Amino acid sequence: MNQWVKDRENILIGIRRDLHQIPEPGFEEFKTQRYLLNVLAGLPQERMEIRTWRTGILVKITGTGAEPRRKFGYRADMDGLPIEEETGYEFRSTHKGYMHACGHDLHMTIGLGIVTYFAQSEHAISDDLIVIFQPAEEGPGGAQPMLESAELADWLPDQIVALHVAPEYPVGTIATRPGILFANTSELFIDLVGTGGHAAYPHKANDMVVAACQLVGQLQTVVARNIDPLDSAVITIGKIDGGTKQNIIAERARLEGTIRTLSAESMTKIKSRIENLVSGIETGFECRAEIDYGANYRQVYNEAELTREFMGWLEQREDVTLFECTEAMTGEDFGYFLAEIPGFMFWLGVDTPYGLHHAKLEPKEEAISLAVSTVADYLTWKSGQPV
Repeated sequence: MNQWVKDRENILIGIRRDLHQIPEPGFEEFKTQRYLLNVLAGLPQERMEIRTWRTGILVKITGTGAEPRRKFGYRADMDGLPIEEETGYEFRSTHKGYMHACGHDLHMTIGLGIVTYFAQSEHAISDDLIVIFQPAEEGPGGAQPMLESAELADWLPDQIVALHVAPEYPVGTIATRPGILFANTSELFIDLVGTGGHAAYPHKANDMVVAACQLVGQLQTVVARNIDPLDSAVITIGKIDGGTKQNIIAERARLEGTIRTLSAESMTKIKSRIENLVSGIETGFECRAEIDYGANYRQVYNEAELTREFMGWLEQREDVTLFECTEAMTGEDFGYFLAEIPGFMFWLGVDTPYGLHHAKLEPKEEAISLAVSTVADYLTWKSGQPV
């Protein structure tokens, strides 16, 4: 491990614990932004330039080489999740009902560690470095509008890297693969509106609880009977809300869920089938229905040549175990960056029995310095390679 980074491990852990206490919703990361800006202000400023975009932050560290220089990027997401924390931490969330349960506190800390490292004159590389602190990954999605912003337009990296904590892998393991890593994803909200009434007179009403139950069962046939078995797709309805009281027939019902596919074609087909099924529910139950697909995220597709090069570079390191993983149905809006910029994402092992989005998620903090060291060393090496 990079000794300079190792010597600052306790500082990085302290930053992570500070960030862990202030999780905020997407595009409301006001405290988080102020905290990050305060840390950045304490670093050497000679080659650093900072821009803000909504609640996000862009940091440019100018390289020492002659122009034109390449731009290498690292992206970290910022937002928390609406989860009441149940960890044993002394530094638990101070924001009731919100938690960093997807590792974004670690992602940001690693981003700050990378900026800190390259801001030192003795660690300067010939190329420019762009570190992106992106809001709203969990929703409604910050990557696509950030890519379209004027603030990023002239700082757009030529290559970009990101990581995501992985509870299932031990610290010291990095997992990735060329090609698709994370799935295409779409939120799914379906509202059904019928006619309410007294429970004793069902024939005078159109019961939307019954309609919703029928629809949930029908939705389970889409993947089973409309998607190629050699492809992968998921439709999950995670929440149903309907009715107001046990003796009142429900006039309204709402289904909330998610769609995930490994191909864009399957996503299109699934949405078409959902629309057909919902249309059938409207006819069969004499009701009205509305579909909202909410936030849609592109697949995370790792550029093959860069990913294989990174994997080959990792194999030379004694402090890292490389694992070529399979695709995951996880969603990540970093896919929008990879659709525009060559690059890759990798899993960072944090060794915890609880999965992502779990109220008891406690990633091991030793992974932070390992990640900073790995990314800093890789970018230093990559900057030394010919174009």
